[in-house]
Parts: sequence; C-alpha cells; structure tokens
Amino acid sequence: MRGNDLIPPRGAKHSKKRVGRGSGSGHGTTACKGTKGQKARAGFSLRPGFEGGQNPLTKRLPEQRGFNNIFKRKYSIVNVSSLNRFESGKEIGPEDLIEQRLIKSLKNPIKILGNGELEKPFTVKASKFTKTAKMKIESAGGKVEEISQ
Repeated sequence: MRGNDLIPPRGAKHSKKRVGRGSGSGHGTTACKGTKGQKARAGFSLRPGFEGGQNPLTKRLPEQRGFNNIFKRKYSIVNVSSLNRFESGKEIGPEDLIEQRLIKSLKNPIKILGNGELEKPFTVKASKFTKTAKMKIESAGGKVEEISQ
C-alpha cells in the first residue's frame, strides 16, 4: 500500500452546504436564519450574557463577592463586663445568660470575651473563653469551666 492509495472511508467527506444562494438551493431566501431581526444580519455576533437589552442576570443579582465558609462555627458572644449584673459567687451557665438576655438562644455555642472589667468572683460555664477573659475571671477570684455544646 502506498500513500496515493489511501482514501477516506465512505461518508467521511461532505460537500459544504451553500446557504443563501437562491430558492432552488433548499437553503435560499433566509439562509436558515429565520426572518429579519438582529440575528439574521450579516456580521452578527453576541457577547455572552447579553439579554437583548434587558438588565442581565449578573446585574440583577446583589453583589456577592468572596468566599462563604459553610463549616464556620458561629458563637453567641458575651463580654466579661456584662457578667457584673449577676450576684457575687454565683455559678453562671447558659440558662442564666438567656434569663438575663445576654444571649438570644442556646442554638450557638457561647464564647466569653475579655472586654471590660470584672468586679465579683463567679464560676462561669461556657463553650470557649479568650485568654484575657480567663485571666480576668480567675484574677477576680472566680473559676472557668469549659462545656461542650
């Protein structure tokens, strides 16, 4: 077999469809483009996302940028200074914080932050404490207990 003996398999080669070359061609008059309009014109091109002049979807949606971590843990936050409303020596738990309206619900774990000063000793039960919160509670004569929630 030589190179000049090679031929493409039957059905592999097609003659080019000649559109818009008269009514006898089968693809004459409108050349398979329908009738009139922007898409029937010569040189037509349309950028992706174009919706015919209507405000496009990308502009209709509010601007959403960045990354949203679906595994992020959300905490109910309580500052050390807001614990002063309890009586001295009390054991403060999640139910007490709800009662005093320092947190809204027990749905999220509780984190105690070290903002402000503590004047009385308490035993505080929460899911997490910052270093400064722990230090301020213990220096006031109180205790810190971490609970799982």
